[in-house]
Amino acid sequence: MPRLVDYTENGERATPTFTVQEMTRRQSALRDLMASLDIDVCLFTSYHNICYLSDFLYCRFGRRYGLVIDANSVTSISAGIDGGQPWRRTAGHNVTYTDWQHDNYFYAAKGLIGKARRIGIEFDQVDVEFKGLLEHHFPEAQFVDISAPSMRLRMIKSDEEIAHITQMTRIADLGGAACVSAIAEGVPEHEVALASTGAMVREIANTWPDGELLDTWTWFQSGINTDGAHNPVTSRRIKHGDILSLNCFPMVAGYYVALERTLFAGSVDDASRRLWEINCEVHDRGKQLLVEGARCSDIAKELNELYASYDLLQYRSFGYGHSFGVLCHYYGREAGLELREDCDTVLEAGMVVSMEPMITIPEGQPGAGGYREHDILVIEKGANQPRNITGFAYGPEHLIV
Repeated sequence: MPRLVDYTENGERATPTFTVQEMTRRQSALRDLMASLDIDVCLFTSYHNICYLSDFLYCRFGRRYGLVIDANSVTSISAGIDGGQPWRRTAGHNVTYTDWQHDNYFYAAKGLIGKARRIGIEFDQVDVEFKGLLEHHFPEAQFVDISAPSMRLRMIKSDEEIAHITQMTRIADLGGAACVSAIAEGVPEHEVALASTGAMVREIANTWPDGELLDTWTWFQSGINTDGAHNPVTSRRIKHGDILSLNCFPMVAGYYVALERTLFAGSVDDASRRLWEINCEVHDRGKQLLVEGARCSDIAKELNELYASYDLLQYRSFGYGHSFGVLCHYYGREAGLELREDCDTVLEAGMVVSMEPMITIPEGQPGAGGYREHDILVIEKGANQPRNITGFAYGPEHLIV
């Protein structure tokens, strides 16, 4: 049985998400980085870097995938179970390995990497077993970490990326509107989430008729379920006076955006309204701080002081925001661009960042629940404020449903 199978030319190439010029820009920037680090070839294994550099988003399901980049070529390594889809989607070449022999993945990789002296890999993605296999199959090579430097390349978005993300925030707003329309007393969380997700998927299909429709989702939470930002949807039914949280996440070509809002069902009590208004104040101030030259840690510290002035800092749940681009709930994160006290990155033009303050008031206290607002903003050169590409209203004037 063959170790490799040829699926090239199986159908026509898919319509790419980005232009040839954009993908060439990304790959050229990566090659410049490789030259500066004296790296002969890179073997990328993460969802985010493979997608960012090739426009191919794989489905792992227990098999290994890769993207090999050297000075002359870009080649994805995919499993036979995917047929010709990886070739159709890759901005480059493709090699497909079969299941028929052990370590066929490494057979494919060796055919592309050869006797390279220094190989770039992602230390934050390579587990102990995989690292041992790499050392076994490439005993003469030195492995160099490329994860953090490649992340920094992804943090500055091109005009094409920003246009793509902006379209997606428009779709997230549509998902939010569908979510609000579906809310009513007695309706279970999952029905609200389904209405939102369906609206977003249909609009994605209209906007990108040649795109792949995968991974768009909605988390809609009510009552106690609002206490965590990533709590899954349940069948809990909405009750009058419930605190609610909508979380709309369209996914297109590996790019993810978010719309998150606090709502109340029917009415809001005084204690909850006060907390909600304070969180909106923090949200408003945070957006004003997202300008070129600001330091992530300084933004977090100033917003901490605002929460502390209301004696609410102890209820803050997580960081104030993060970079957006090729990332998702099951892969990827540009950890170098997070609005936290331990991140000293300075904001630059072309960065796309969220502002998403959240406080969680424990059960049994007045106003119990999780309060969170979330906008996505583009840092622009020389501007005294960022460009907000989220358009959905927030606060008690708009979202008592």
